[in-house]
Amino acid sequence: MPSRSELPSDLSRKKFLHALTRLGFIIDTVGGKGDHIKAIWPATNKSITIDADLRKDVLYYILKIIESDTGITWGDIKDKL
Repeated sequence: MPSRSELPSDLSRKKFLHALTRLGFIIDTVGGKGDHIKAIWPATNKSITIDADLRKDVLYYILKIIESDTGITWGDIKDKL
């Protein structure tokens, strides 16, 4: 898990979701609430809510959930950006 200072501050949600799609997530734009989007991991059917604003603290929390639920690391996601 990277430290918060190592995370990019200018990462767009569209680019992040595209990387998750390349890794096998299913993106559900209808299932989220308001401007949130759900990313579903098909192996376990667990979903992760992606906020519209990917600040460093929010991104850190999302990456922590992704790594614990799927085993996908920040390095894997960064390679797909």
